[in-house]
Amino acid sequence: MKITAICLAAGQGKRMESKIQKQYLLLKEKPVLYYSLKCFQESRVDEVILVVPSGEIEYCRKNIVEKYGFSKVKYVLEGGKERYHSVIQGLSVIEDADLVMIHDGARPFLKSEIIERCIEGASRYRACIVGMPVKDTIKVLDKEQRIESTPQRSSLWQVQTPQCFDYSLIREAYRKLEKEEKTAKMTDVSITDDAMVVEYFMDQKVKVVEGSYQNIKITTPEDMIVANAFLEEE
Repeated sequence: MKITAICLAAGQGKRMESKIQKQYLLLKEKPVLYYSLKCFQESRVDEVILVVPSGEIEYCRKNIVEKYGFSKVKYVLEGGKERYHSVIQGLSVIEDADLVMIHDGARPFLKSEIIERCIEGASRYRACIVGMPVKDTIKVLDKEQRIESTPQRSSLWQVQTPQCFDYSLIREAYRKLEKEEKTAKMTDVSITDDAMVVEYFMDQKVKVVEGSYQNIKITTPEDMIVANAFLEEE
């Protein structure tokens, strides 16, 4: 079984309030992006497609891929305007694969056991993502910021990456998304993760398996403090 991972590192990170893009910020003297790529390098993933910001292909190739010996990185590509455009870029260069795993490069605490659970789930169900039960009570608000409803917390999970899919399934789902976008039919739908594309376009149930509460996404300055604390603990 051939497994290809698309590692997304093309985001601008505007909420980080830093001149340095979040994927290059240092955690224990190594860039945030290093940790996800290292985990993929040591896993049974066969190849990695790295998607980076505009104009930074050579920088990432020399200062991250080559510097740290990430031999599984087969392509370094330029990302698109939105996250899903970057996924489409990654999918476009895959020649053959059984499973495709999509991961946010700004989640440095990816672990081998998370990868394995995700692969196992995708092998059985064709579509599998990782997540964790929410800890807080969630409120649904109306347009005037008033509480509309309170969902049962037991049924709510916070979604993470990686998200893993049968290659033909995710390829077709994004092909349909691309077609809908060109015909301006996607104006009312905000695509926030890959599972949503599969649900929306392929009517496919998606299996959810346990990730980790440490599998955080680096988004704001506070996240860097937490990430450093996790590394200190390790």
